[in-house]
Amino acid sequence: MKSSSSLSLLVAVGLASAAPSQAPLGLSSSSASDIIDASPFLSFHRDLVQIPSVSGNETVVGAFVAGFLESHNFTVIKQPVPASFHGDPHRFNIFAYPSASPAQDRPDILLTSHIDTVPPFIPYSLHEDSGSSPLIAGRGTVDAKASVAAQVFAVLDTLRTDPTASLGLLFVVDEEVGGLGMRVFSDSPLNPSPSPFHTVIFGEPTELALVAGHKGMVEFPLRATGQAAHSGYPWLGRSAISALLPALSRIDVLGHTPVEEGGLPASDKYGQTTVNIGRVDAGVAANVVPAAAFAEVAIRLAAGTPDEVRDIVARAVKNATADDEHVYCDFAAYGNGYPPQDLDTDVPGFDVITVNYGTDVPNLKVSEGVKRYLYGPGSIHVAHGDDEAITVDQLEEAVRGYKKLIEAAVQRQHMG
Repeated sequence: MKSSSSLSLLVAVGLASAAPSQAPLGLSSSSASDIIDASPFLSFHRDLVQIPSVSGNETVVGAFVAGFLESHNFTVIKQPVPASFHGDPHRFNIFAYPSASPAQDRPDILLTSHIDTVPPFIPYSLHEDSGSSPLIAGRGTVDAKASVAAQVFAVLDTLRTDPTASLGLLFVVDEEVGGLGMRVFSDSPLNPSPSPFHTVIFGEPTELALVAGHKGMVEFPLRATGQAAHSGYPWLGRSAISALLPALSRIDVLGHTPVEEGGLPASDKYGQTTVNIGRVDAGVAANVVPAAAFAEVAIRLAAGTPDEVRDIVARAVKNATADDEHVYCDFAAYGNGYPPQDLDTDVPGFDVITVNYGTDVPNLKVSEGVKRYLYGPGSIHVAHGDDEAITVDQLEEAVRGYKKLIEAAVQRQHMG
């Protein structure tokens, strides 16, 4: 499901990437720059995007966000997060709340998103939209610096009219490559049990719709071992690739196979469970029988638990290979996975959708009954791509959307 605003965004992105920028309504590039310069919010978003922050190297953008919040009278906690492989050892999460807040470090309402991006870094740039709203392109303009900026300014605007609102901000690292930042926060004293939050608002590209939930995830490598030999005498060895192929072929169709025939479960809400074989690697040369082979597999769960899905996959591999002990799923390699995540959508005035991508929602432990919302500007269909971009209109509407979610949470707190 796509809203009309998201469709116009996709058209605009296509126009911007396919041809030189045009100004059909007479809007010049200098006036677009003036629009950004005149808005503290849009300028903050621009400054965020201009700072490279590919996963593992978020320290500079973290310092920028922390400094901005401190300059607006927030108490900021920089929570260290271990470095990723070859990453910056000084990176940190940002947990912030108004310094004058009576709740101190236990805000009731938490807004959260991530400050890391996928590679490569793409510089910030301005283009003319086919309508009246400038188009902002660059890595992170959508995923998820749009949400970060909109959440910050929604909180600032709310506090101007209601200084007693118990609000907190959490911006984490590493979301794009495993979610270590959120897991570090979740398991820390900053997130005690029972949860201090009664509402958590997660920021991701949702086309300005509330998300009713997203699919679960199981990732694993499928491995095969063989015995090397000269390719002229293949009977002297054992091909790991030949052993791997039947298992891969079987796994590849599990999402389309009925459950009663050993396939993966589907649901009315999320549709089919999907399988992606994202990487295959094997052997050393064409004239050598390969002694090892592996494939990386990602399964998006529409139903069931990670353990149930692993059992289905293991049985499929066993059946496809005639129980060959040299072919196996290394389920322990990439973590536990998570089931489908159902989310709250009880605030009126929003379109409601489901999404197939993963988020940090399952990485944050909260008490039962805590409201969890997923909302943000921009389309996932351009996030991670060379044409990642968003309109000014979408950014500004996101601030209003976050404020509406905050207002509903505050009212619910007063009623409770």
